[in-house]
Amino acid sequence: MENLLILVNIILAIVLIIVILLQRSEGGALGLGVSQDNFTSTRSVGTFLTKFTSIIAALFIICSIAIVAISRDELRETQSVLEKQEEENSNLPQIPQSK
Repeated sequence: MENLLILVNIILAIVLIIVILLQRSEGGALGLGVSQDNFTSTRSVGTFLTKFTSIIAALFIICSIAIVAISRDELRETQSVLEKQEEENSNLPQIPQSK
C-alpha cells in the first residue's frame, strides 16, 4: 500500500511540475514587465490550468500526509532503540563483579 502511494505521489509531483510550467507567466514578480494593456487581463478569473494546478497540489499534499501516516503506523509496531540495545547487551557475556 505504501509503495502504491509513493508511486502516485511521484506521478502527482511530475504532473504538478508540468502543469506549473505550462502556465503563462504573469510577469509581475517585482513590477517588471507589466504594461497597462496586460494588467487587466492578468487579473482575470482563474483559468483551467490554475484550477487544475490547485487540485493536483491538494491531491499531492493529501497523498504525502497519507504516506506519513502509514509509515508512522509501521514504526509503532517496532521496538524502541533502547529496547533493542538492552536485548543486544543481554546476549553479551557479563563481567563478574569483585567483592
